[in-house]
Amino acid sequence: MAEANFIDYVKIYCKSGNGGAGSMHFRRDRLTAKGGPDGGDGARGGHIVVKGNRHRFTLLHLKYRKHIKAENGGAGTGSNSSGAEGEDIIIEVPPGTVVKDAETGSFLFEITEHNEEQVLMKAGRGGLGNTNFKSSTNQTPKYSQPGEEGEEGWVIMELKVLADVGLVGFPNVGKSTLLSVISAAKPKIANYEFTTLAPNLGMVAYRDNKSFVMADIPGIIEGAAEGKGLGLRFLRHIERNSVLLFMIPIDADNIKKEYKILLNELKKYNPELLDKERVLAITKSDMLDDELIEEMKEDLPKMPYVFISSVAQKGLTPLKDMIWKAINS
Repeated sequence: MAEANFIDYVKIYCKSGNGGAGSMHFRRDRLTAKGGPDGGDGARGGHIVVKGNRHRFTLLHLKYRKHIKAENGGAGTGSNSSGAEGEDIIIEVPPGTVVKDAETGSFLFEITEHNEEQVLMKAGRGGLGNTNFKSSTNQTPKYSQPGEEGEEGWVIMELKVLADVGLVGFPNVGKSTLLSVISAAKPKIANYEFTTLAPNLGMVAYRDNKSFVMADIPGIIEGAAEGKGLGLRFLRHIERNSVLLFMIPIDADNIKKEYKILLNELKKYNPELLDKERVLAITKSDMLDDELIEEMKEDLPKMPYVFISSVAQKGLTPLKDMIWKAINS
């Protein structure tokens, strides 16, 4: 998917339909000069409904659809005829979409499943016709109810990629290369920072026909939690991953220090991210021989780790074993 087509944040205005007015009407025909009240009820307007669709992978279809309005309910008429209900508007979003109130920033709901539906804006109810107000003391009520107003307001929709494993690392550490080697995904790969401008998902085959989903997420830089680099644009996607795979190259000046910087950025953004399972892949390990690798092990963070090389396809099976264990721990 081209980066320009991956939209994971939109702000839109929504308005549900107004309810139709009840009718103030009396029965009149050539045989009845002064019949009783027969005003029908107004109908409800259309709701604004958000629905999960696993065949959508981005919010691109909403980028230029800034105003969404549902149909108003029909008014009641004579002969006790009710109006027609306003048609609902269905907004399809990928699973993993969070909806917030744009004015307050408060969380409204999250769509996590295919075909899951949530009413975003309730329609106004239809008004009652004058038939409903007839009584023994008021045989000819000359009033009816107006329809209720629908709800309206600006909302924010944020997509958080759903994956079992999220790749965490500085730019240009080989995240895209790893994903391209162990899955069918074909992310853009080049030797400069921020090659990845949008999350890429890949299905990784495992033993006995098992599989898990891996997400290549734009690289972290120090200060990302404050919005530097791609900042918050990528950090929200890590919230939906059950396991975080930290990737640090073997030629880093200090592997433990780089790991702490990455961990600190996650902590500043959302401390709950530290509750996730974490594993470590030391990349580009084909650059060193086994003896040097053994010496390096003493200075690694205390966590599950494996030395890999995506280009030489070294350590990939142990890596998948480590990830699978973390997913199911």
